[in-house]
Amino acid sequence: MASEKPLEGVILIDCAKSNAKQGLAIAAKQCGFGEDTERFMSTLKQACQDMGVELNQLEDLVTEQQRVKRQGGIEVAPETPADL
Repeated sequence: MASEKPLEGVILIDCAKSNAKQGLAIAAKQCGFGEDTERFMSTLKQACQDMGVELNQLEDLVTEQQRVKRQGGIEVAPETPADL
């Protein structure tokens, strides 16, 4: 569900991260910026900079785990942390 108003700070970063693999236009819309992708990226970069995280492009937020799943790979992990 898209936010009605532009998100900020950690909430913006979380939303952008969860939508990053779907592309810039969708991430901007879901984070409340509509079609204003330039403002979205500017605000997102500032939020990351405020947290000490370097962000060059939206794809930087896509985790390795998300990339593997997108390529059709499987995740191998124990069912609980105690089984490590």
